[in-house]
Amino acid sequence: MNIDDQIVFYDGDCGFCNHIVAFVLKHDKTQEIKFASIQSDFTLKLFEELELQKPDLSTFYFLEDGNMYEKSTAALRLGKYLKFPRSMVGVFWIVPRFIRDAGYNFIAKRRRRLSKGYCVIPNEDQRTRFLSQD
Repeated sequence: MNIDDQIVFYDGDCGFCNHIVAFVLKHDKTQEIKFASIQSDFTLKLFEELELQKPDLSTFYFLEDGNMYEKSTAALRLGKYLKFPRSMVGVFWIVPRFIRDAGYNFIAKRRRRLSKGYCVIPNEDQRTRFLSQD
């Protein structure tokens, strides 16, 4: 793992979160974004090494070029790696973060009800992009 990698950290037990991972796998124009479950030892160790607080399961994190982003900012940073027109999510940068994060928190509180029992099953090529399998 290189600290300059782009890594999505997601709740591995959440169906909605797994749908997001599947979406990113399908629409990642770089095919270089990596993934790690928030519950994994890999993630906990990395957060400790970066001197970050223990990750919150209800928060979406995105590591980009050595910087950790969370919630709506993480989603917008990730958006630039997606194929057009999905990359247009960047227009939401004009919305103040406290409003974006309020929307994020609204969805995060309901994420388990939005999609239950879904698990990403990566194909052979995609498996190498998953940094933790625990």
